[in-house]
Amino acid sequence: MTGYLLLEGGAEFNGQMAEPDKRAIELAGGFDAPITIIPTAAAPDNNHQRAGNNGVRWFHHLGATHVESLPLIDKASANDPHLAAKISQSRLIYMLGGFTGYLGETIKDSASWQAMLRAYESGAVIAGSSAGAMVMCQYYYDPGKGNVVEGLNLLPNTCVLPHHDTFGKNWASRLSNLLPEAVLLGIDEQTGMLDNGPEGRKVGWRVYGKGAVTLYHHGKPTVYHSGESFNEDFSPAHQ
Repeated sequence: MTGYLLLEGGAEFNGQMAEPDKRAIELAGGFDAPITIIPTAAAPDNNHQRAGNNGVRWFHHLGATHVESLPLIDKASANDPHLAAKISQSRLIYMLGGFTGYLGETIKDSASWQAMLRAYESGAVIAGSSAGAMVMCQYYYDPGKGNVVEGLNLLPNTCVLPHHDTFGKNWASRLSNLLPEAVLLGIDEQTGMLDNGPEGRKVGWRVYGKGAVTLYHHGKPTVYHSGESFNEDFSPAHQ
């Protein structure tokens, strides 16, 4: 059974992020399910330990009992078989925000990424906030370089605009031109979109948390507020 995807817009581990994260814990198997925090995106400014610990504290606060932040901070650790084994046994894998390009380049084609895929294919939840959500898509925008990069492609034909209610919305016009056939996912802070659709069909989504999710098809926005659901497979043929 394929698992679930949770994409969050940023400002994780506080406030109304409790709503999507609690639902993710439930889908992962409950409070005793093994949860793994991936702090890679925070490594370039040496913030990974603090950020990872924040994640552990947050999930403990929500009631989870089996939470660990892994020292996955570079290509060497991304290919560490010991860390990959822990990831493959996880039921909820959460990638933090930070430096998007660094996260994408570090994870891609690594042993840890293969472990994430194995876990996902056996029913685990893959979650990401801000940079973590961005790399989950087929494309992500690297603001440091000002270009579009191929992501991990858990969600084909998509690109996330994180922090949509603060600065992410300002990327919409540029990215609609760079990726005219892709669906842009504008996700507000303290907000998540989680696929609650039928098993194996990633088309039924629900918005959780504080704000809204804005889908851009060929530059035209459609807004879904917290508590609302939508069906979307993001393929170009269905736009």
